Amino acid sequence: MPRFAANVSWLFTELPILERFHAAKAAGFAAVEAAFPYAHPSEELRQQLKLCGLDLILLNAPAGNWDLGDRGVACLPDREQEFQRSVETALSYAKSLGVKRLHVMAGEPAQINRSVARETFLANLRLMAKPAADLGITLLLEAINPRDMPGYLIDHLGTALELCLSSKAPNVKLLLDLYHIQIIHGDLASNLRKYLPYCGHIQIAGVPDRGEPDRGEVNYSYLFDLIDDLGYDGWIGCEYKPRGKTSEGLRWLRQAENRSLGAL
Repeated sequence: MPRFAANVSWLFTELPILERFHAAKAAGFAAVEAAFPYAHPSEELRQQLKLCGLDLILLNAPAGNWDLGDRGVACLPDREQEFQRSVETALSYAKSLGVKRLHVMAGEPAQINRSVARETFLANLRLMAKPAADLGITLLLEAINPRDMPGYLIDHLGTALELCLSSKAPNVKLLLDLYHIQIIHGDLASNLRKYLPYCGHIQIAGVPDRGEPDRGEVNYSYLFDLIDDLGYDGWIGCEYKPRGKTSEGLRWLRQAENRSLGAL
């Protein structure tokens, strides 16, 4: 059975973020991921993770000013110094917290020529890849659907893979978020077979409303079996919007656990 990690930036949001670690552990998760926990000192986060017996398996690198509309700055040619500062912050937190995966958000080029944005992103990515590799960290690129994030540079799996390969860095891989892939491409089973060899992490949510994965048009039970059959042994991040309290919507997780036990 796949191993599931609770994204505490999306789940248990009825609680302050540091209390979400405890709630995730109580719900049966052994690992968590977080988007942007940088308002809290890394030492504070590390203490809570140790207290709960949880691994933090993924962070997003800082993505600019989210409240003002930034969705990453790595592709913006006038913000290279800001990106470099974000790299230093992300790697410092990752080292302190034992995190081995960093999602690097490209940004929205807007009026910038997309070929210039692409080259800027690649240059920044290559600069980040070496110090990340020295710490054993994998950098992740994610295709994000244009309905949720119009104008995002990486809006297609083919684009994400091309950037991964063009970086020429073995520690740059794909983040396969099945919610986004279903909206962009559909045909999830075929896309998993095609792109899993380049994958460093998977995330899930229901489609179309990004709720629990047992609601909507995607048959996750089938996909979990397929992911097992394809030999993926990494974590699957649960990055969805609960309809109510998170713990009340975890029936899908119990069903997945029971199916796994039944297969033994």
